[in-house]
Amino acid sequence: MENNDEVPPLEDAAGSSPPEPLTLTAAMVARNDTQLRLLDAVKEHDRAICAAHAARAAAVDEIIHWTRAAAETGRPTTTPTPLRGREYVEWSSQKAADEGLVAELACLLTLPENTARNLICHSQLLQHRLPATRDALSRGDISYRHVEVLLENVLALPDEAWRAFEDEVLLDSETLTVPQFKKRAIKLRELTHPESIKVRHERALADRCFYVTAGRDGMGYLEMTLSNEDANAIADRVEAMAKKLNVADEPRTLPQLRTDVAADLLLQGVTSTGLGAGIRGNVYVTVPVLTLMGKSEEPGTLEGVGPIDPETARRIAGTATSFTRILIHPETGAVLSVGRTKYKVPKDLRRWLQLRDGTCRAAGCNRRVQDCDIDHTIPWANGGETIFTNLAHLCRRSHRVKHETGWQVEQNQDGSLRWTSPAGKHYATHPAARIRPTIPKTDTGPTRTKPVYLDPWSIPVTHNDPAPF
Repeated sequence: MENNDEVPPLEDAAGSSPPEPLTLTAAMVARNDTQLRLLDAVKEHDRAICAAHAARAAAVDEIIHWTRAAAETGRPTTTPTPLRGREYVEWSSQKAADEGLVAELACLLTLPENTARNLICHSQLLQHRLPATRDALSRGDISYRHVEVLLENVLALPDEAWRAFEDEVLLDSETLTVPQFKKRAIKLRELTHPESIKVRHERALADRCFYVTAGRDGMGYLEMTLSNEDANAIADRVEAMAKKLNVADEPRTLPQLRTDVAADLLLQGVTSTGLGAGIRGNVYVTVPVLTLMGKSEEPGTLEGVGPIDPETARRIAGTATSFTRILIHPETGAVLSVGRTKYKVPKDLRRWLQLRDGTCRAAGCNRRVQDCDIDHTIPWANGGETIFTNLAHLCRRSHRVKHETGWQVEQNQDGSLRWTSPAGKHYATHPAARIRPTIPKTDTGPTRTKPVYLDPWSIPVTHNDPAPF
């Protein structure tokens, strides 16, 4: 019987003879040197990017201090018109200066408004509260993504715990990927937080939210932030219902069934209090007339999202319980009719403006038009008319920035807006849809005649201002 415990002789284990040492040729040495040089260059450029982020934070912090010291709002001398349906409280000079700076940075760096606001907050913290993090970023030991993870966690701690948390989480951080660093930061925060998780959870529940974002190929993402127990209970119910439908002749996969079950519950379900009965969501779709007739495969447009496939557009149009009459020219895309044309903002014109604008028309803002005011570009009190070339959607904050800071706005015939900041920089925003209404031209003489409608695409569409994004 073979003895498997016997240790073989050294020469048998290693082979009959030791391996020959690897001889590097001149060509191999040259290749290695080139590879090392290129890798070192990549690392140096990456360190330079990190150092630039640290320098940007210092510059942002400096402009914050300058703006607050000056507190020049540029507020117009005329009394602003009270905003829709709410008691109007004028911003202080400090508040107006801060909000004007948020708008300026959003335009300057082509950032969403909330991202610009976060950049201001993060820059101040790096400069004044987190010196070790700032130094590590300047050296290129950590990236700005690491910094964002650290800030997200340290902001949940009381002030007295910041220094210890920063020192501990940065230990050997230059060797950690962002996911590894995030795992460490979360664990450390949980261990060092003086408040119980019960107290923190109750506070976190106030930030629960629900929102939708557009995806590719006519798809979208539905996201919710809610308590763990509710999230898991929802998942369990959806899973149980999907599995019950997953019979032998069911063509849908289990992931498809889960999605369809959740969608049916949200679209058709009723809450325990009866809320939801008889309530239907509104979907606004613009469909080219030839697509609707089945003679074209041009996509339709889902408001606030973008293109959808022609078959879906036709299906929605075929099952719609009501219509807003929007007829699209099959070649130019110009609006040929919006129902009745009026100079006072009627429901039809409001609907047309929603289709044209898509979102808030301030640079860097993506709030949907349903949550915005319709603003007169030239204020009504200053002689501005209620006409489509003088109307645009602005969210409440952007509306106030326009009225209470040094920002100035001009509107072109094609619906583009030219924004001029208090610093004198110019930014342009363009409408979501390049559509124009038919304009009635009436006889101003004593004898009234039938309105003659101008050719809508005879109005020149110009792009004088390059969009910053």
